[in-house]
Amino acid sequence: MTDRNRHVKIIERVSTRLKLKQLRLLVAIAEHSSILHAADEIHISQPAATKLLKDLETDFNVKLFDRTNRGVVPTEFGRALVRHGKLILAQISHAAQELDDLNEGLGGRVVVGTLLTASAQLLPNVIKVLHEQRPNISIVVRDGTNDFLMPLLHSGELDMVVGRLAEYRYREELTQEVLYHEEVVIVCRRQHPLARAASVAFDKLAQCDWILPPRQTTLRRQIDKEFFDRGLHSPSNPVECVSFLTNRSLLLATDMIGVFPVHVVQNEIANGELAVIKCKLNISESPVGISYRREDALSPAATAFLAQLRMQSAELATGRA
Repeated sequence: MTDRNRHVKIIERVSTRLKLKQLRLLVAIAEHSSILHAADEIHISQPAATKLLKDLETDFNVKLFDRTNRGVVPTEFGRALVRHGKLILAQISHAAQELDDLNEGLGGRVVVGTLLTASAQLLPNVIKVLHEQRPNISIVVRDGTNDFLMPLLHSGELDMVVGRLAEYRYREELTQEVLYHEEVVIVCRRQHPLARAASVAFDKLAQCDWILPPRQTTLRRQIDKEFFDRGLHSPSNPVECVSFLTNRSLLLATDMIGVFPVHVVQNEIANGELAVIKCKLNISESPVGISYRREDALSPAATAFLAQLRMQSAELATGRA
């Protein structure tokens, strides 16, 4: 009963005493590791910021920040409140943006994170169709790897992330939906000595210069495991890059080889710029899908985007896209 009463009191404090300015201050302190810089960001004096923080710690009866030689850093309690504060502020910002967009006739706004596997074909297809259906919709695309995009999704700065599904550590409080499974291929320029070989042994590829995904990606770990399982060392000095424009230029200008989801390079393969190296990989097909917080929390624009993702991925999976 005591725990229940304490929980009720905490909820009452949050609903009646927590101010948005305090949340903005908390997030700013966590980002700057400085009360002074946080105060400057939200346009209040340092004494006022210190008092706001002290009032908040008194209300919750916890210490939210520690002073260290690295500046002011959040405690466990502080990290929890900052995480929820970011989500609350992001939702308020999204609500204001959606009202403004609707008022101006823009048809709403969706912010999407994308990984390499979705950026080449799936996402452009979705955006093309959605703009034809809803010409006033506003779409923002941010690209990167899961370790960059998933925290933005958790904090509410992204509506969804599209690409190879994130590993288990990112999945808490998220819905993940598989759209299709993607094959990966090793490619090189068509003039490469290995391009015309009927079959290439994997150990021969170990002698090549590679372009690989960053170490924190699922595909990179799969490639490293492929080398390990065959008793080989992973490439010692690969180029690590997620920009396909950069990777494509490198492949066309050098004898480097790279591993990519097949949909990313299929146009270059079809027009003869790149060739698939005929080497059997033990890498299993990986699920490509969508990650989002909750479908009922999505805006109308994001819901329409999600529906179009499902439709376009179904066509892509059956080879009609």
